[in-house]
Amino acid sequence: MITIGVLGLQGAVEEHLNQIDSAGAQAIIVKKPSQLNEIDGLIIPGGESTTMRKLMDRYGFLEPIKTFFEQKKPIFGTCAGMVLAANRLSGDEKPYLELMDISVKRNGFGRQRDSFEADLAINGMEEPFKAVFIRAPYADGVGADVEILAEYDQKVVAARQEQVLVSAFHPELTGDNRYMQIFINMVKESLKEAELKTC
Repeated sequence: MITIGVLGLQGAVEEHLNQIDSAGAQAIIVKKPSQLNEIDGLIIPGGESTTMRKLMDRYGFLEPIKTFFEQKKPIFGTCAGMVLAANRLSGDEKPYLELMDISVKRNGFGRQRDSFEADLAINGMEEPFKAVFIRAPYADGVGADVEILAEYDQKVVAARQEQVLVSAFHPELTGDNRYMQIFINMVKESLKEAELKTC
């Protein structure tokens, strides 16, 4: 069974763990950089991106996560995780992890009171996905190698580039694990590729 870690510094950690379990994978909370060696894929959950940056710096996660990325292991950023994964941020804020060739606008749809739900058409899904947006960002620029998976109001809210997946919404707050399954399939693909290289 594959093991997916959820960065446990802040945000909707338990909800991600529950959804990973429901999708048939093993889930663990990652609170120390050394635990990255124990997992096949990493989820950076929603929360408050500035606070998460400070906590990731305090506990020494920046370079280990970049190494995890360089090892071609899949990473999934949800909401604040999408902000942290971006190569560029709108405004004066500097990017953090720089894992994906996208530009992201924080709180792009407004503050907490502007939270909403929407039925999204997501590439690869036959039925719409009910997405929960809470202080959600969106991508206002994407590189040529980025696959856009979903848009809302002509704004990019889900995307993939190689082993990195992001969503502006919170799939873990729904009973629908189809978006999580996209990530699990990415992890399975990466494990197969790693096996082929060692053969």
